[in-house]
This record gives sequence, structure tokens and C-alpha cells, in this order.
Amino acid sequence: MSMIEFHGVQKYYGKFHALRDIDLTINKGETVVLIGPSGSGKSTLVRTVNGLEDIQEGKLVVNGHDLSNPKTNINILRKDVGMVFQHFYLYQNKNVLENVMLAPRIVLKLNEEENKKRAAEMLNMVGLVGKEKNMPSQISGGQAQRVAIARSLAMKPKCMLFDEPTSALDPEMIDDVLQVIKKVAEQGDMTSLIVTHEMGFAKEVADRVIFMDDGKILEDTDSKSFFENPQNERAKKFLSKIISH
Repeated sequence: MSMIEFHGVQKYYGKFHALRDIDLTINKGETVVLIGPSGSGKSTLVRTVNGLEDIQEGKLVVNGHDLSNPKTNINILRKDVGMVFQHFYLYQNKNVLENVMLAPRIVLKLNEEENKKRAAEMLNMVGLVGKEKNMPSQISGGQAQRVAIARSLAMKPKCMLFDEPTSALDPEMIDDVLQVIKKVAEQGDMTSLIVTHEMGFAKEVADRVIFMDDGKILEDTDSKSFFENPQNERAKKFLSKIISH
């Protein structure tokens, strides 16, 4: 059963054609990794899934919500779709626990007892037990990104989007965050769409790999086939450069 469907999607920034003829279906429970050179359209594609970027042509349906229909209530869609960005965007005046509790309190109207219990469970999942009362300025960048993941998970989304979640981190913090994302992706009913430059992680976690360049999907295949025997010449060149470094 599909979670995300792109049908002939086009996206422009003025005259710049950012997404070209995107046809893509992601099924419920799948973990799909988007890779490709910088500027290839990966982040733009992910940001259309929760309406952060609109589309100019085609049809985009996410969990039954038609984003190409201007009457669609984007806020209802966003209850089902969590997103983790490159930067953490934590509220600096609230502690870790409050950062995780805020959206469920406002959006889901969750009662305080249930909200606190859920937030504690999410912080446990991302390995931050004991950091509940810390302010964002008192934790590392890697820990802040894990708070951001816990915050998204506290909304109990059906789909998680990760837009280069480790690109702003120091190298020694990256693995802890990737392990948390892997744990999220391995939840059987969670659909995950991940933009990353971490090839080892992509190989390990992806059910499918989508390779993009120049706003187009050039390859869409299972992880093993992509990394061992890519079919597209641009993908072969990209991989050879990545692996040789």
C-alpha cells in the first residue's frame, strides 16, 4: 500500500527547473534513501512531501492527502509526516523534555501526563535518558539532533523525512545520530525517506536507493543492486568518486 505517490511532478524556482517529471511511489513501511550530487533536487523532493515546497505541475499524494489540490489542509497532513532538518531548530528557552512535549501539547492536545510519558519514551529511544532537564545550550550538536528526532517521533507520525540530518555535525557525532535513524527506520510500520551523503549508512539501512541528478530520478533500485551494479552512467561516476575518496 502506498504512502507517497508522485505523478509527473514538476517544480520550478522561477525559470530554474528543480524537479523534472518525477514519477515515484513509496510504500508504507519502506526505507528509501535519496542520494546524488549537491543541487540534484534531493532536498527539494523531500520538502514537497510535507508541503514545505509546492509543486507547479503533476500530482503528489501523501497518505491519502492530495498536495496538488489547494484545498488540502496541510496541517492535517503534517500530523502524519515528521521531518528532521540539517539544523535542529530547538527552542533555546525550553529544556529537552519541554522541546519534545511542545508539539503534542499544542497540536494533538495530549494531556500532560500522557505527553510526559510519551516524551520520556522517545528520549529513551534516542538514547537521551538523563538529559531531560538540560537546556539546548548544554548538549552537543549530535544530542540536539537526537532531541529533534524524538520531537518528531512524539507526534506518532506515519512517515519520517530526514533531510541530510548529519551534515551539520562534527564527524564523531554522526554515527550516534545515524544509529538512531536506523532504529527509527527499522520500525516495521514506519515509512522513511532519507537524504544523506553517508554511503555506508545508505547501503546498510535502505530498502531502495534513488539516485538523482539535475532534478531527475536516474536510478531507482534496491540497495544491493545500486551499490554493487548501478545501471546509470552518472550513478556509476558518482559512486566511483565517492568510493575512491
